[in-house]
Amino acid sequence: MNYNEFVSPELSLLIPVLYAIGMFIKNSNIKNWLIPFILGAIGILLTFFYLISKDFPQNASDIFTLIFASITQGILSAATSVYANNLYKQFRARNEDDDKD
Repeated sequence: MNYNEFVSPELSLLIPVLYAIGMFIKNSNIKNWLIPFILGAIGILLTFFYLISKDFPQNASDIFTLIFASITQGILSAATSVYANNLYKQFRARNEDDDKD
């Protein structure tokens, strides 16, 4: 399965951006369980702004396509960012478990 079939290559830049935003939020007073939801909303908004700047919608069909693409691409980017963070945390925990043995 090719990852580029799901997330547009030009939007894959959002993944490290969302990861960095998530790390910034993590160091704030915001509860951890809210971070994926915030990143999802930010991902959707950034995707929307990118897509609307690339090709302004001309009719209702274009508007619905823009909304759908913004939601799906934004959520996929945010989910990948959260997944990358969890992989990192699990890898660190594995190393700590290996040190205890």
